[in-house]
Amino acid sequence: MNAVMATIFSASFLFSVIRLTTPILLAALAALITDRAGVMNIGLEGIMLCSALAGVVASAAFHSAFLGLIFAIITGVVFGLIMAYSALNLKADIILVGIAINLMASGGTIFVLYSICGDKGNSTSLKSLTMPSINIPVIGNIPVLGSILSGHNLLTYIAFLSVFLIWLLLYKTPLGLRIRVVGENPNAAESVGINVRKIQYIVLIISGVLASIGGAYMSMGYMDKFSRDMVAGRGFIALAAEALGTGTPVGIMGSSLIFGAADALATNLQVLNIPVQFVQMIPYALTIVGLIVYSVMRNRKEKKIGISK
Repeated sequence: MNAVMATIFSASFLFSVIRLTTPILLAALAALITDRAGVMNIGLEGIMLCSALAGVVASAAFHSAFLGLIFAIITGVVFGLIMAYSALNLKADIILVGIAINLMASGGTIFVLYSICGDKGNSTSLKSLTMPSINIPVIGNIPVLGSILSGHNLLTYIAFLSVFLIWLLLYKTPLGLRIRVVGENPNAAESVGINVRKIQYIVLIISGVLASIGGAYMSMGYMDKFSRDMVAGRGFIALAAEALGTGTPVGIMGSSLIFGAADALATNLQVLNIPVQFVQMIPYALTIVGLIVYSVMRNRKEKKIGISK
């Protein structure tokens, strides 16, 4: 028990919490922006996985990590457009479209990986690059705090900056107002001249960009290669984080940190004499608990609203 507490209350643990929160936070923000416009992006897992592979392949081909990131983002945009066209133009069920993307990504990435480097497990044969780590001036020299906040991958700082940018977009811009109106009442939005389909196209593209950066982080920041199903359910955990975050960027950052802490705890507990199966289930068990808590809170809120009426 003392070893567990020493692990939790250490600078290295808090550093790993921030590190492991990064892909969950980006995917949760991707879920938020679509949810506020009245659509649901269930395909986050698949978009992240495909973008992770695209980033590795492009960085190896062009010998540039930044070009790898750009190709990963393009992949996310393409999948966002596919989802938008299928759901909004062809009237397919957006949930089923997202599930199809997830299923396609799981097998499709292995097929592409095998076609490129003849390996079905990982991309170690490709000389891919990673995004740089950033040491923050001044803060990096502060004891303890510097070792927690400084030295993270560039994409980690982009993830936390995205919280502010999404808040700015939603609450301080005309586009954000239109997004929220479309999500609240699309018929009312259309009655005042807002193009609902255009707004939903925009949010699905933005969602694809955010999810793709999260996927690129997995293979070009968290790890230095692509491996089979490496996203490991983080896209689904992000949906739970978005639900628990009460629909606000700051709330989502808080809930993502909780899930990141669970992931970091599972990683750190593997060095102790604890059954590995128990350790590996911690993030997913917390996801289920989080969804139960969210459902209970929402039901109580709905009952209070009903009583007040």
